[in-house]
Amino acid sequence: MSLNKVNHLALIMDGNQRWALINKKNKLEGYLAGLNNLKFIIDKCIEKKIKNLTVYALSSENIKRASSKIIFNLIIDKHKEFLKELLKNNIININIIGEKTNIPKDILNIFKSLIKKKNPTINLNIVFNYGSLDEIVYIVNNFIINKNKKINKNSVRSSMYLGNIPDPDILIRTGGYQRLSNFILLNLSYTELFFTNTLWPDFSHNELESILLKFSKVNRNYGL
Repeated sequence: MSLNKVNHLALIMDGNQRWALINKKNKLEGYLAGLNNLKFIIDKCIEKKIKNLTVYALSSENIKRASSKIIFNLIIDKHKEFLKELLKNNIININIIGEKTNIPKDILNIFKSLIKKKNPTINLNIVFNYGSLDEIVYIVNNFIINKNKKINKNSVRSSMYLGNIPDPDILIRTGGYQRLSNFILLNLSYTELFFTNTLWPDFSHNELESILLKFSKVNRNYGL
């Protein structure tokens, strides 16, 4: 039996605030540690030739919390440094997935400044201010606006936030909770789920490698 290859990895990066508390850091330092770890994991994905990486950065529920301001400030202060390090040796296409409402204008301007790359080494999909019901509303409105667009599985698929990118082969959630938390539910029908107690800033290359090995041995069935 051939080993399963990972084309699309999804990550729920949970545990930044708890990591900060345990390590006697403030919340900003916790999120910064999480951001730095994301760079390491992207490098590992590129090494493993994983073409698509989708990460949960902020849900539509969490944007109402005070901690969202910390995330906004982190983006403003660190996005240039983050992009410089990320793009130094690789061609990376960054897509922001989610609703644009309730997001500060300076954050939206940063998102709009991201340039689409041709033939990227990896597609990095950052799920930001996202809710699955919001995505369904987005899809329905797309058909209302395009009245002549025929409704079928293919047209619905192409109207989704991730478009025709293949669904994730694996979803990994760090931080100990075993729930999906409204994360790209339309794309997870046959995704293999892995949950770890490791807090996101401590999630290592070795643990990712271990999960990829377990996935390679899974007998994937489509149906019951």
